[in-house]
Amino acid sequence: MAFLDSLAAWHWLVLGLVLLGLEALGAGGFLLGGAVAGILLALLLWLWPEMAWSTQFILFAVAAVAFTVIYWRGFRRFNQATEQTGLNDRAAQLVGRVLVLEKELVAGEDRIQIGDTLWRVRIDVSLPAGSRVRVRESQGMILILEPESEA
Repeated sequence: MAFLDSLAAWHWLVLGLVLLGLEALGAGGFLLGGAVAGILLALLLWLWPEMAWSTQFILFAVAAVAFTVIYWRGFRRFNQATEQTGLNDRAAQLVGRVLVLEKELVAGEDRIQIGDTLWRVRIDVSLPAGSRVRVRESQGMILILEPESEA
């Protein structure tokens, strides 16, 4: 308990900087709230050096949770914004592509080869091999096709 009674502002500053350094290694925002809370507590303890250790821990915990929630609510959306919405959605990347069928396609659900991948597809009409189809949309990993003449 003697160590807890002797907590100083620099202890919290070091904790905040260590957490900030660990965050820089790739924690994905989880340690950012604790880092900011540690630095804030260092400032508060510098202004009020007689603050009890129990109060310091309570303030640190509340501030860490508050700053983490603020980060996840505000900056997470900003960090995930991209101009390439289909970057990791392989099915969405195929929307608009025109294909020539290598085999007959039966109305309903079927499978076709596109590149090196076998895709589940859905189409309203049966089409013979050699027909041209367009990928209209994707629903999960199922491609919705339509004959190109309708597109």
